[in-house]
Amino acid sequence: MDKFIPLSIPNFEGNERKYVDDAIDQGWVSTGGAYITKLEQMMTEYLNIENVAACQSGTAGLHLALVSCGVQPGDMVIVPTLTFIAAVNPVKYQLADPVFMDCDESLCMDPVKLRKFCEQECRIENNELIHCATGKRVKAIIVVHVFGNLADMESIMQIATEFHLKVVEDATEALGSKYISGIFKGKYAGTIGDYGAYSFNGNKIITTGGGGAVTAKNPQEVDHIRYLSTQAKDDPHFYIHNEVGYNYRMTNVQAALGVAQMEELPEFINRKHKNYYLYKSLFNGVEHVKLLKFRNGTYSNQWFYSLELDMDYLKCSMRDVVLKLQEQGIQTRAIWGLIHEQNPYKDSVTYDIKKALYYSDCILNIPCSTQITEEEIMAVGDAIKKLLAGESK
Repeated sequence: MDKFIPLSIPNFEGNERKYVDDAIDQGWVSTGGAYITKLEQMMTEYLNIENVAACQSGTAGLHLALVSCGVQPGDMVIVPTLTFIAAVNPVKYQLADPVFMDCDESLCMDPVKLRKFCEQECRIENNELIHCATGKRVKAIIVVHVFGNLADMESIMQIATEFHLKVVEDATEALGSKYISGIFKGKYAGTIGDYGAYSFNGNKIITTGGGGAVTAKNPQEVDHIRYLSTQAKDDPHFYIHNEVGYNYRMTNVQAALGVAQMEELPEFINRKHKNYYLYKSLFNGVEHVKLLKFRNGTYSNQWFYSLELDMDYLKCSMRDVVLKLQEQGIQTRAIWGLIHEQNPYKDSVTYDIKKALYYSDCILNIPCSTQITEEEIMAVGDAIKKLLAGESK
């Protein structure tokens, strides 16, 4: 194939250049300016919440959420093992310890195993959950909405309430995903738990180059998070700081990009849906490959598309699959290496991890940019079907 088809790239077809030029012309390019405020307002209106703080990255948003949760050194935080490592590293920033949980068929955290862990491996003392084997306090859960697919928040929030746990929603891949039925009908990813974090990295559904945002159920906590993100500055004239803060505030140039991207978000999601259903039609009935669905009762942004490949049939590694497609000009991606198997976390507590082991070997992410053409999607489908046929010989 002469033309390269990337996995997921930014789409700047709106007012991005106009707003960035305006920010530069005004001289407001750093961590202050009207575009930051405008982006925060647009997000509150879109998500139907009261307060959002823009920050430097989704990772920064997660870290600020854990700080606000009151996660302390020696605490435990329940996390998924099937996710990007940035969802877990902020636990270590707080000198706390992750407890790795399995996924279900949605690739998101398994609430059945989550409940079993809380019931069978822990006890409640003075309205706190204590891990029996270590005596450590289990303070929070980080729930990742993987690839824009919503986790089972009804079950997870019920468990969190019963066992006195804070919930941090990692919605870094799920801006625009929402429930359309059930007790959280109309609620968007990141607005159900105690805290929610978003990412605007270059490959996300909207981008500010780098950047993120964080919200909380209590809007006053968002104000405090915003304060912490600007080095906890109490008196800007005499540089008085009453808490330890962070250099986590978004810049105005980034926010200018974000304002333009938020204007395009509904259209981007529409294209994601259209392209997903085209892929679905291409793989419908094809043996040894399955396009993963999104959870019933939800409206997903369908950020990433995932193929479940029959690796026993292929008799090769996922690395081989990725490289063979790369040779044909098609960029794909294997799912993340499980975090509990990574060097920094090999000694961490894990709980009954089985499905994540399976999915980590067989999931392939395929091109999903919002500007991908039907012709390119057809080419991707043909290449994968030919690869399946070739590997069967």
